[in-house]
Amino acid sequence: MATLKVPANVPPSEEDAEKLHKAFAGWGTDEEGIVGIFAHRNGAQRKLIREAYAAAYGEDLLKELEKELSGDFLRAILLWTLDPAERDAYLANEAIKKLTASNLVIMEIACTRSSYDLFKIRQAYHACYKKSLEEDVAYYTTGDFRKLLVPLVSAFRYEGDEVDMILAKSEAKILHEKISGKACADEELIRILTTRSKAQLNATFNQYNDHFGNAISKDLKADPKDEYLRFLRATIKCLTSPEKYYEKTLRLAITGLGTDEWALTRVVVTQAEVNLQRIKEEYHKRNSMTLVHAVAGDTSGDYEKFLLALVGKENEHA
Repeated sequence: MATLKVPANVPPSEEDAEKLHKAFAGWGTDEEGIVGIFAHRNGAQRKLIREAYAAAYGEDLLKELEKELSGDFLRAILLWTLDPAERDAYLANEAIKKLTASNLVIMEIACTRSSYDLFKIRQAYHACYKKSLEEDVAYYTTGDFRKLLVPLVSAFRYEGDEVDMILAKSEAKILHEKISGKACADEELIRILTTRSKAQLNATFNQYNDHFGNAISKDLKADPKDEYLRFLRATIKCLTSPEKYYEKTLRLAITGLGTDEWALTRVVVTQAEVNLQRIKEEYHKRNSMTLVHAVAGDTSGDYEKFLLALVGKENEHA
């Protein structure tokens, strides 16, 4: 469920474009006006605003925003303004180049988007960077991570709810054999995780739990220091309970010394039109604190105002 709130009567895109142009004019920038527009327009409306701005003023709205804004606020606005497929392609490329938590970001995109969305992301990546996403992932990752990530970003899973219980039982047994034998990068285990529908995987993991007495993620904690096993657990959580995965990502971004603004921005911006309501509920349950309260306590200025508008502050008492 989305947290984005769009007014019942949205002005024409030409009017929004004119207001943005005025917000950029003069000595100062009207950041409040920018937030007021962007934080309450959906993806299709934001695309029309970009087109209207280019038609009226002959300028790329993204480049104009780069001139006027800065820091975390700029990053959040730019990511939000991009088409979802463009945005995910950008985030994947950025993760590959930065090599900072890059595997997790790429896995997150591959596992939480629909098959059709992932297909559009691969198209956008190809158009933007003149390479395939698979090509770059294969080049910039190594070892077991590469063996799992390349088929993950290449996946085109069946999206239906149909489940084959005989298959679920047999593949639960395969998974158990591989994990028990410490063969967690085995091609059969990777085949199951990267080709089966999410409904089928849920059935398989339930069979695993029922027949072998442990959740699969628990058995993958045999060596808590093993980075690949930790990555494998995150992959399974992303595929089966994305709201729990994102809750943990937000919790780690907000708690502790300093704030991981990159992770915080990424989750809020990519999920505000998708699943942020469920993520908020999971966050509240897990932390005894609303996400609104947590974000307000860890951010400031226009960046804070924008994130809180996307998170849905007006609907909470925090």
